[in-house]
Amino acid sequence: MHQIKVQLSNKEGHSQMLLSPAETVETIQENSSAWVYADNQKIDPGQVDEANLSTVSSVRIVSGLVGGC
Repeated sequence: MHQIKVQLSNKEGHSQMLLSPAETVETIQENSSAWVYADNQKIDPGQVDEANLSTVSSVRIVSGLVGGC
């Protein structure tokens, strides 16, 4: 079974998990306002499904940066 290394960084801290593509999609959807990178390429969280992740080995989910003074 294909497993994806998922790194999740948010205000609570940082965690790493090994998830199936379906679990990864669910985790991305739960963090839809975050920035998502699949194999170091930024992707749109709203456009992700299991098929998109079939060849991905790692996903990073990070809080989006906000600029300003």
